[in-house]
Amino acid sequence: MRTIIIVSLGVILALVFLAIGRSQKAVGVKRAAIAFCVLWLLAMIANMAVGVSHGYSFGEEFPILLLNVIPGAAVALGGAYLLDRGNS
Repeated sequence: MRTIIIVSLGVILALVFLAIGRSQKAVGVKRAAIAFCVLWLLAMIANMAVGVSHGYSFGEEFPILLLNVIPGAAVALGGAYLLDRGNS
C-alpha cells in the first residue's frame, strides 16, 4: 500500500513540476522535468536508506527504489517531451 501511495505521489508531483515549468517560461518544461527527476531520485534514495536501516537488505530495497522512481520519471520526461514538441 505504501508503494502505491509513493508512486502516486511521484506522478502527481511530476505533473505539478511540468505545470510550473510550462507556466514559467524562464524555467521551461525540460528544466522542470530534470529538476523533478533529480529531487525525486534523492528522496527515494533517502527512502531506501530508511528501509535498509530498519533491517531490509539493499537487494530487497533496490527493486522498490526502481519501482518508486521510474513511473514519476517517465511521466516527467515523457510529459516534457510532449509539451516541448508542441512548442517547436
